[in-house]
Amino acid sequence: MNAPLPPDACPPTSPAELLRRFEAMRAAFAREPNPDASARRDRLARLLAMVRERERDFVAAIDRDFGHRSSHETRLAELYIVTAAARHALANVRRWMRPRRIATPIQLLPGSARIVPQPLGVAGVVSPWNYPVQLALAPAIGALAAGNRVMLKPSEVTPATSALLAEAIAQRFAPDEFTVVIGDADTGAEFTRLPFDHLFFTGSTVVGRIVAMAAAENLTPVTLELGGKSPAIVDASADLAVVAPRIAVGKLLNAGQTCIAPDYALVPERMVDAFVAAVTRAVRALYPDPLAGDDYTSIVNERHYDRLVALIEDARAKGAKVVTIPDGAAPDPATRRIPPTLLVGATDAMQVMREEIFGPILPVESYAKLDDAIAAVTRRPRPLAFYVFAEDRVVRERLLRETIAGGVTVNDTLWHFAHEELPFGGVGASGIGAYHGEAGFRTFSHMKSVFSQPRRTAAKLLYPPYGSTFEKVLRLLKRLSG
Repeated sequence: MNAPLPPDACPPTSPAELLRRFEAMRAAFAREPNPDASARRDRLARLLAMVRERERDFVAAIDRDFGHRSSHETRLAELYIVTAAARHALANVRRWMRPRRIATPIQLLPGSARIVPQPLGVAGVVSPWNYPVQLALAPAIGALAAGNRVMLKPSEVTPATSALLAEAIAQRFAPDEFTVVIGDADTGAEFTRLPFDHLFFTGSTVVGRIVAMAAAENLTPVTLELGGKSPAIVDASADLAVVAPRIAVGKLLNAGQTCIAPDYALVPERMVDAFVAAVTRAVRALYPDPLAGDDYTSIVNERHYDRLVALIEDARAKGAKVVTIPDGAAPDPATRRIPPTLLVGATDAMQVMREEIFGPILPVESYAKLDDAIAAVTRRPRPLAFYVFAEDRVVRERLLRETIAGGVTVNDTLWHFAHEELPFGGVGASGIGAYHGEAGFRTFSHMKSVFSQPRRTAAKLLYPPYGSTFEKVLRLLKRLSG
C-alpha cells in the first residue's frame, strides 16, 4: 500500500487549465465519436483494475479525510459497489450498444425503424464527499460505457481521496479520456459553466439548483442526484424484531452520512415505546462502543459535527425526548463522533424535521392512523428514498401507490440502491434523471431515432400538387391509424 497522498498533492486546476482539458477532450471525441465495444470495455476494465489494485490506498485516504471511517464500510459501500457496477457494465455494454428494432405501423410500411444509442461527447461529473469514491466513479462507469470522455470534479471536503483519485486515474487513462479536476467551490462553479454534453451532479438540493442554472446557460442537460428527508413508515403489522436492526443499519452506515439513509421514522402511537426499545437493543448489538469502536464512523468535519449537535439541542429545547445509545453518551468533539440518537416526539417545529440530517440522528414521529402517516410524507418534498415496513400486503401496496419517491425498499433499507438493474434517481426536489446499469448508459447516450425509407414507397402519393389522390390517401391513413 502506498502512503495516503497529502491534501495538497494535486494543486488546484486553474480556469485556463480547466478549459484546455475540456477542449482536448472535445477534440479527442471528434476523432473518435463512436468508440466500438472493445474500446469501451477496455476503459471499463482499466477502471475496475484501478479500484481493485488501489483498494488499500482508497481505504486509507477516506479514513484520513473522515478522521475515522470504518474500513469495512469503505470496502462494502464504496469499493464493492464500484467494482460490481464496472463488472456489470463490462458484461452488458455490447448488448446496450445494439440498435433496437422498432415495429413500424402499417401506414408507414414498407419503411423500417430503429433506435441507435450514440455517445453524447464530453461528460462532466461533480461528486460529493460522503462516498467520495463510489459517487465519483459510479456515474463515470455509465459515461464510459456510453462512449463518452469524462471530466470529474470531486469534493474539496475530502482532499486526500480527491488527490488519490486524480493520481490513480492519471496512471490509467489519457488526459483526454478521463481526467480529474481539483479545486474548491470556485473551481466547481467554473467547472459547471463549461459547455458539457451532459452534466451529472450529486449533492444537496440547494447546490443542485445552482448547478442547474449554470448548466442552463449552455443548454447542457443535467442529471441531479440530490437528497431530502427519506421516511421510514412502520405499519402496525410490522415485526419490530425485524424492523429495528434494519432501520438501525440503514441509519448508521457511515454514521448516517448517506443520502438515502432513513431520515425519520413514522411509527404508530401505541408502538413508539416498543420501537424505541427495539432500536436501542439493535444499536447496542451492532455498535457496542460507538464512541471508540472501529466499526463506527466519524462526522467528516467540524462544521458538519457542530450542525448535527445543534439539531439535537434544538429538538431537545422544543420538546423532543433525546435517547442516546448507549444511555447518557454525549458527542465527542475530539473524535467528531456522535452517538446514535433518537429524537422521540419529533415535530415540524424542530429544525431536524426541516432539513436533511446527514448524521446518526433518527427523529421518531408518531401517527394515529395510516392516513396520517401518508399525509405526513406527501405534504413534504418528494424524497430520494422511501422505506415501507409492513407484513400486511394490502398496506404495502397502498403505501407504494399513494406516495411518490425516487426509489423504495420494502421491509429493509438501502438495498434498492445496490441493484444494478434498478434505475436510481430522485423525483421533484430529490433529483432529476437516473443512473446505475443500463439506466446510466442511457443517461449518457443520445437514443437516436432512425427511420429508413426504401426505394419504392407510397409516400409520394402525399406529395404536391395536392388533389383527389391526396384526399383518398389521407382518408385511408386516418382509418388505418384508428
